[in-house]
Amino acid sequence: MRDDGEQHYFYEIHESDDELYSDLLLAHDSEFDEDEFLALVLEARADVVQHFEQDSLLEAIGARLAEQHGFQVIDDSQLRVAVNVSVNEGETRVVTVEERRAADEVEEEGFRSMLVDVDPEERRWGDA
Repeated sequence: MRDDGEQHYFYEIHESDDELYSDLLLAHDSEFDEDEFLALVLEARADVVQHFEQDSLLEAIGARLAEQHGFQVIDDSQLRVAVNVSVNEGETRVVTVEERRAADEVEEEGFRSMLVDVDPEERRWGDA
């Protein structure tokens, strides 16, 4: 619940295959149950699946849900503070929003960031 007493509900949609996984967070001031939200997503998908201008189907569905049903897409445009964390002492620091936006300009040149899930036994966090 926000300080002004208004409730916000958060929703997530995913797009994945065997190799890549991406998700998108959405917010709304109304609460939808699973079936209601699924129906809205299926409707939006049907509207955009044949043609969309966004980089992914996921982003196109999010944009359609925002346009038609008042959802807010939670993305970097709302970013006010970013912190780069590190396992190494003294390397955790604030990344200015301007630095972050400059990094996003690289995306316009055909690069995108991606989250990779690694099995715990394959991680080498803090190893020499």
